[in-house]
Amino acid sequence: MRYSEWEPLYSGILEDMGYSREEDESSVRVLKAVTLNSDLVDPDDVRERFGPEATVFGDADRLESDVSAHPPVGTLICSGSAVGRVMALGIMPDAVVTDLDGDIGPQLEASARGAVTFVHAHGDNGDLVMSYAGLFRGPVVLTTQSRPENTVFNFGGFTDGDRAVCIAQEMGCRRILLEGFDLDRPRAKEGSDPAVKARKLRWAGRVMDSLRDVEIVRL
Repeated sequence: MRYSEWEPLYSGILEDMGYSREEDESSVRVLKAVTLNSDLVDPDDVRERFGPEATVFGDADRLESDVSAHPPVGTLICSGSAVGRVMALGIMPDAVVTDLDGDIGPQLEASARGAVTFVHAHGDNGDLVMSYAGLFRGPVVLTTQSRPENTVFNFGGFTDGDRAVCIAQEMGCRRILLEGFDLDRPRAKEGSDPAVKARKLRWAGRVMDSLRDVEIVRL
Protein backbone atom coordinates (compact mmCIF):
# COMPACT_ATOMS: atom_id res chain seq x y z
CA MET A 1 0.00 0.00 0.00
CA ARG A 2 1.38 3.39 -1.00
CA TYR A 3 1.60 6.04 1.71
CA SER A 4 -0.81 8.20 -0.31
CA GLU A 5 -3.37 5.38 0.00
CA TRP A 6 -2.59 4.72 3.66
CA GLU A 7 -2.62 8.31 4.94
CA PRO A 8 -6.42 8.82 4.75
CA LEU A 9 -6.91 5.63 6.75
CA TYR A 10 -4.21 6.72 9.18
CA SER A 11 -5.84 10.11 9.68
CA GLY A 12 -9.14 8.38 10.40
CA ILE A 13 -7.47 6.08 12.93
CA LEU A 14 -5.82 9.00 14.71
CA GLU A 15 -9.13 10.83 14.97
CA ASP A 16 -11.16 7.79 16.03
CA MET A 17 -8.67 6.38 18.52
CA GLY A 18 -7.38 9.70 19.87
CA TYR A 19 -3.77 8.92 18.99
CA SER A 20 -1.05 11.45 18.16
CA ARG A 21 0.99 11.62 14.97
CA GLU A 22 3.69 13.47 16.91
CA GLU A 23 3.93 10.66 19.47
CA ASP A 24 4.12 8.09 16.67
CA GLU A 25 7.03 9.98 15.14
CA SER A 26 8.74 10.43 18.51
CA SER A 27 8.68 6.65 19.01
CA VAL A 28 10.24 6.22 15.56
CA ARG A 29 13.16 8.38 16.62
CA VAL A 30 13.70 6.08 19.60
CA LEU A 31 13.47 3.04 17.31
CA LYS A 32 16.17 4.40 15.01
CA ALA A 33 18.45 5.23 17.94
CA VAL A 34 18.29 1.81 19.63
CA THR A 35 18.77 -0.21 16.43
CA LEU A 36 21.97 1.44 15.21
CA ASN A 37 23.86 -1.83 15.74
CA SER A 38 21.08 -4.10 14.44
CA ASP A 39 21.15 -6.00 11.15
CA LEU A 40 18.94 -3.44 9.42
CA VAL A 41 17.88 -4.40 5.92
CA ASP A 42 15.98 -2.78 3.10
CA PRO A 43 12.77 -4.66 2.22
CA ASP A 44 14.19 -5.30 -1.26
CA ASP A 45 17.03 -7.23 0.39
CA VAL A 46 14.59 -9.84 1.76
CA ARG A 47 11.95 -9.79 -0.97
CA GLU A 48 13.14 -13.15 -2.32
CA ARG A 49 12.01 -14.79 0.94
CA PHE A 50 8.38 -14.08 0.01
CA GLY A 51 6.62 -16.25 -2.55
CA PRO A 52 3.32 -15.67 -4.35
CA GLU A 53 1.39 -17.36 -1.55
CA ALA A 54 1.57 -16.74 2.20
CA THR A 55 -0.05 -17.66 5.49
CA VAL A 56 -0.43 -14.90 8.07
CA PHE A 57 -0.95 -16.00 11.67
CA GLY A 58 -2.96 -13.87 14.09
CA ASP A 59 -3.42 -14.31 17.81
CA ALA A 60 -7.13 -15.13 18.03
CA ASP A 61 -8.32 -18.03 20.20
CA ARG A 62 -9.00 -20.05 17.05
CA LEU A 63 -5.34 -20.12 15.93
CA GLU A 64 -4.59 -23.73 16.87
CA SER A 65 -7.85 -25.06 15.41
CA ASP A 66 -7.29 -23.11 12.18
CA VAL A 67 -3.79 -24.53 11.79
CA SER A 68 -5.04 -28.06 12.50
CA ALA A 69 -7.85 -27.82 9.95
CA HIS A 70 -5.95 -25.91 7.26
CA PRO A 71 -2.22 -26.65 6.95
CA PRO A 72 -0.27 -23.41 6.41
CA VAL A 73 0.99 -22.70 2.90
CA GLY A 74 3.65 -20.55 1.29
CA THR A 75 5.65 -17.94 3.18
CA LEU A 76 4.84 -18.06 6.90
CA ILE A 77 4.32 -14.62 8.44
CA CYS A 78 3.46 -14.28 12.11
CA SER A 79 2.09 -11.40 14.14
CA GLY A 80 4.26 -10.80 17.18
CA SER A 81 1.81 -11.92 19.86
CA ALA A 82 1.25 -15.25 18.12
CA VAL A 83 4.89 -16.29 17.66
CA GLY A 84 5.11 -18.45 20.78
CA ARG A 85 1.86 -20.25 19.97
CA VAL A 86 2.92 -20.85 16.36
CA MET A 87 6.34 -22.17 17.36
CA ALA A 88 4.70 -24.46 19.92
CA LEU A 89 2.89 -26.03 16.96
CA GLY A 90 6.24 -26.80 15.35
CA ILE A 91 6.01 -23.96 12.83
CA MET A 92 8.99 -21.67 12.28
CA PRO A 93 7.93 -18.31 10.84
CA ASP A 94 9.79 -16.86 7.89
CA ALA A 95 8.87 -13.36 9.05
CA VAL A 96 7.56 -11.74 12.23
CA VAL A 97 5.62 -8.48 12.32
CA THR A 98 5.68 -6.93 15.77
CA ASP A 99 5.11 -3.81 17.82
CA LEU A 100 6.90 -5.68 20.62
CA ASP A 101 3.73 -6.45 22.58
CA GLY A 102 3.15 -9.93 23.97
CA ASP A 103 5.76 -12.54 24.87
CA ILE A 104 9.03 -11.18 23.53
CA GLY A 105 11.11 -14.33 24.12
CA PRO A 106 9.77 -16.36 21.19
CA GLN A 107 10.09 -13.33 18.92
CA LEU A 108 13.77 -13.00 19.78
CA GLU A 109 14.24 -16.74 19.29
CA ALA A 110 12.64 -16.62 15.84
CA SER A 111 14.94 -13.74 14.93
CA ALA A 112 18.01 -15.62 16.16
CA ARG A 113 16.95 -18.55 13.99
CA GLY A 114 16.84 -16.33 10.90
CA ALA A 115 13.33 -14.92 10.64
CA VAL A 116 13.17 -11.40 9.27
CA THR A 117 11.51 -9.13 11.83
CA PHE A 118 9.46 -6.07 10.92
CA VAL A 119 9.74 -3.96 14.09
CA HIS A 120 7.10 -1.28 14.43
CA ALA A 121 7.12 1.96 16.44
CA HIS A 122 3.99 3.90 17.42
CA GLY A 123 3.06 6.36 20.11
CA ASP A 124 2.03 3.74 22.66
CA ASN A 125 5.08 1.49 22.57
CA GLY A 126 8.06 3.78 23.15
CA ASP A 127 9.03 1.97 26.36
CA LEU A 128 8.90 -1.41 24.61
CA VAL A 129 10.97 -0.06 21.73
CA MET A 130 13.58 1.19 24.19
CA SER A 131 13.70 -2.16 26.01
CA TYR A 132 13.56 -4.69 23.18
CA ALA A 133 14.02 -3.31 19.67
CA GLY A 134 17.81 -3.53 19.81
CA LEU A 135 17.85 -7.18 20.92
CA PHE A 136 16.91 -8.85 17.62
CA ARG A 137 19.85 -10.67 16.06
CA GLY A 138 18.39 -11.56 12.68
CA PRO A 139 17.55 -9.17 9.83
CA VAL A 140 15.30 -6.27 10.88
CA VAL A 141 13.09 -3.90 8.89
CA LEU A 142 11.94 -0.77 10.73
CA THR A 143 8.33 0.32 10.22
CA THR A 144 6.08 3.23 11.14
CA GLN A 145 2.43 4.12 10.71
CA SER A 146 3.37 7.76 10.10
CA ARG A 147 5.35 9.20 7.20
CA PRO A 148 8.14 6.85 6.03
CA GLU A 149 11.74 7.98 5.63
CA ASN A 150 15.02 6.56 4.34
CA THR A 151 15.43 3.70 6.81
CA VAL A 152 11.89 3.44 8.21
CA PHE A 153 9.15 2.01 6.00
CA ASN A 154 5.36 2.16 5.89
CA PHE A 155 3.44 -0.54 4.04
CA GLY A 156 0.12 0.28 5.71
CA GLY A 157 -1.55 -1.52 8.59
CA PHE A 158 -2.64 -0.70 12.12
CA THR A 159 -2.42 -3.89 14.18
CA ASP A 160 0.31 -6.51 13.80
CA GLY A 161 -2.12 -8.78 11.94
CA ASP A 162 -3.36 -6.46 9.22
CA ARG A 163 0.10 -4.87 8.95
CA ALA A 164 1.48 -8.36 8.25
CA VAL A 165 -1.08 -8.72 5.45
CA CYS A 166 -0.05 -5.33 4.01
CA ILE A 167 3.61 -6.35 4.17
CA ALA A 168 2.88 -9.68 2.46
CA GLN A 169 1.08 -7.88 -0.35
CA GLU A 170 3.90 -5.36 -0.71
CA MET A 171 6.47 -8.15 -0.87
CA GLY A 172 4.69 -9.81 -3.78
CA CYS A 173 2.30 -12.31 -2.17
CA ARG A 174 -0.91 -12.52 -4.20
CA ARG A 175 -2.83 -15.09 -2.18
CA ILE A 176 -2.84 -14.76 1.61
CA LEU A 177 -4.39 -17.32 3.95
CA LEU A 178 -5.40 -15.91 7.34
CA GLU A 179 -5.16 -18.23 10.35
CA GLY A 180 -5.90 -17.14 13.91
CA PHE A 181 -7.91 -14.09 12.82
CA ASP A 182 -11.21 -13.19 14.47
CA LEU A 183 -12.14 -9.55 13.98
CA ASP A 184 -15.39 -9.94 15.93
CA ARG A 185 -14.08 -11.51 19.14
CA PRO A 186 -10.80 -10.07 20.44
CA ARG A 187 -8.63 -12.43 22.46
CA ALA A 188 -8.58 -11.47 26.13
CA LYS A 189 -5.20 -10.08 27.15
CA GLU A 190 -4.12 -8.89 30.57
CA GLY A 191 -3.97 -5.10 30.73
CA SER A 192 -5.86 -4.69 27.45
CA ASP A 193 -9.27 -3.00 27.19
CA PRO A 194 -11.56 -5.29 25.13
CA ALA A 195 -13.56 -2.33 23.82
CA VAL A 196 -10.43 -0.61 22.54
CA LYS A 197 -9.20 -3.86 21.02
CA ALA A 198 -12.53 -4.30 19.24
CA ARG A 199 -12.20 -0.83 17.71
CA LYS A 200 -8.66 -1.63 16.59
CA LEU A 201 -9.86 -4.82 14.93
CA ARG A 202 -12.59 -2.94 13.07
CA TRP A 203 -9.88 -0.74 11.61
CA ALA A 204 -7.80 -3.83 10.81
CA GLY A 205 -10.72 -5.15 8.79
CA ARG A 206 -11.08 -1.88 6.91
CA VAL A 207 -7.37 -1.86 6.11
CA MET A 208 -7.45 -5.39 4.68
CA ASP A 209 -10.62 -4.64 2.72
CA SER A 210 -8.84 -1.71 1.07
CA LEU A 211 -6.05 -3.84 -0.41
CA ARG A 212 -6.06 -4.47 -4.13
CA ASP A 213 -4.46 -7.09 -6.40
CA VAL A 214 -4.42 -9.72 -3.66
CA GLU A 215 -6.72 -12.59 -2.67
CA ILE A 216 -7.25 -12.74 1.09
CA VAL A 217 -8.64 -16.09 2.27
CA ARG A 218 -10.51 -15.79 5.58
CA LEU A 219 -11.46 -19.01 7.34
